[in-house]
Amino acid sequence: MRKQANKPVKLIIPFSLPGLNELIAAERQHRQKAAKLKREHQRAVELCIRTQLRRPLREPVTMRYTWVEKDRRRDKDNISSFGRKIIQDALVSVHALKNDGWANIESFTDTFQTDKKRPRIELLIEEAEEAQREAKP
Repeated sequence: MRKQANKPVKLIIPFSLPGLNELIAAERQHRQKAAKLKREHQRAVELCIRTQLRRPLREPVTMRYTWVEKDRRRDKDNISSFGRKIIQDALVSVHALKNDGWANIESFTDTFQTDKKRPRIELLIEEAEEAQREAKP
């Protein structure tokens, strides 16, 4: 008998994250400034994850990011590239994922919206079905 897939896990990060341009600017000033930028934002994301997720995820996962910005000033690749790094590292740090490599994250997609009053990141995580997970080496 085949098990049905779990209901997707939805996480809301109720703020925007720095973009890749901000990371590069911090790195050019001093390498420790860039490390501090990542560390501080990763900790904030970890706190959001801990309050919303109660168990480890079944891997591999598919991640669907919705980046909701207050306006269209930042480029889409600038918004998502460093943001994905922070979020995926936070998921590993809180033990929701074992790692963020190829065997753990099957794929991810990005969509973009604007909301002047509530910028945020919505993450929909689809977990592997039990039979699929057991079949992978």
